[in-house]
Amino acid sequence: MTAIVVLFELEQDEALGPDGVEPVVCAVHAAGGDPDVPEDPLPRTLCGLDTDPMEHSHYRPARPGEPWYPPALADRRCLACEAALRAAP
Repeated sequence: MTAIVVLFELEQDEALGPDGVEPVVCAVHAAGGDPDVPEDPLPRTLCGLDTDPMEHSHYRPARPGEPWYPPALADRRCLACEAALRAAP
């Protein structure tokens, strides 16, 4: 897998409201990038969830050795996605 797309699983019933309240991120997932449109995720995350209801994070590690997920959300990263990333050749 050459590129991954980092996605946010948001708390249901939470949407960005007119008062600017940000939705709550429940989990951070990884999905493969679509070969034709690399910024778009494949239909399933690496842990098997549907990517349609998820929000694109637009996060990319700034340099080698940084985590695949935003560091501020380390406690919400999907461990199954992380295991799949580590197992990938």
